[in-house]
Amino acid sequence: MKSTQKITKAMKMVSAAKLRRAQNAIVAARPYARALDQMIADLVSRSEGISHPLLTSRPVRRVEILAITSDRGLAGGFNANVIRRVARFDYERDRSTSLRLTTVGRKGLEAFRRRHLEVRKDHAGFFNRLSYDTARGLAEELTAEFLEDRVDQVLLVYNEFVSAIIQRVVLTPLLPFERPAHPEGESPSGLRSMIDFEYEPSKQAVLDKLVPQAVAIRVYRALLESVASEHGARMSAMENATNNAEDAISKLTLNYNRTRQAAITKELMEIVSGAEALK
Repeated sequence: MKSTQKITKAMKMVSAAKLRRAQNAIVAARPYARALDQMIADLVSRSEGISHPLLTSRPVRRVEILAITSDRGLAGGFNANVIRRVARFDYERDRSTSLRLTTVGRKGLEAFRRRHLEVRKDHAGFFNRLSYDTARGLAEELTAEFLEDRVDQVLLVYNEFVSAIIQRVVLTPLLPFERPAHPEGESPSGLRSMIDFEYEPSKQAVLDKLVPQAVAIRVYRALLESVASEHGARMSAMENATNNAEDAISKLTLNYNRTRQAAITKELMEIVSGAEALK
C-alpha cells in the first residue's frame, strides 16, 4: 500500500508540472482564437456578396465527430465524460442521419469500438507530436471531407479546461464554420460594424485565407484544452488516490497494532497462567 501511495504521489507531481506548461499554452492561444473568429465575423457582416464554402450550411444527413480523449487512463472521469457525450449524441440523433467518428486518443478509440460506432480514422500517438502543424493537418483532413461532400457537418467533442479541478465537456460545431456571436453589450449595428477597412488584394481573398486558418486554430485550441484538462484531471485523481491510500494505511496500521497487541497479551496471559499452575 505504501508503494502504491508513492506511485500516486509521484504521478500527481508529474501532472502538476505538466499542467503548468499546458495551462500557459492554452491561455496564450485563447485570445488569438477569439480575435480571429471575430475578425471573420466583422468581415462577413461588412460585406455583401462574398462567401466561402466552409461557411455554407446544407441539410445534415452525414455527421462526423472529432472526439478527443487521452492515450492513458488514471484521470478520473476525463475520458468517460467525452465517451458518454458522444454516446448520448448517437442515441439522440435522427436515425436518418449517419454518424462516424475521427478519434484522437487511444481510450476513446477502444470505447467507441466496443460500442460498435463507425470510426473513420484514428490518429494514434497524436499527443506525442502535438503542434500547430499537426493540428492544421488534422483540420485540413476534415475540411477535405466536408468540401468533397462526404460529410455535411463536423462536430468537436473535448474537455475544456476551466481549472485544475474542473473540466467541462464541450460539443461544438467545427464545420460549417459558424461565426461567433457579438460580444455582450455590442450589437451588429454598433460603431464597430460601421467602421470598414481597405483589403489587399480583396475581401474575398482575405476571407479565403482566414477561414481555413480559423478552422485549424479551433482544432489546435481544442487539443490544447484537452491536454490541460487531462493533466488537471489526473492531478486531482492522483491526489484523491494518495489521500485514500493514506487513510487505508492508517486503518491497516491500527488494525495490525491491535492484532499484534492482542497476540502479545494472550501470550503473557498464557505465561502467567502457566506460572500460577506450577506453584
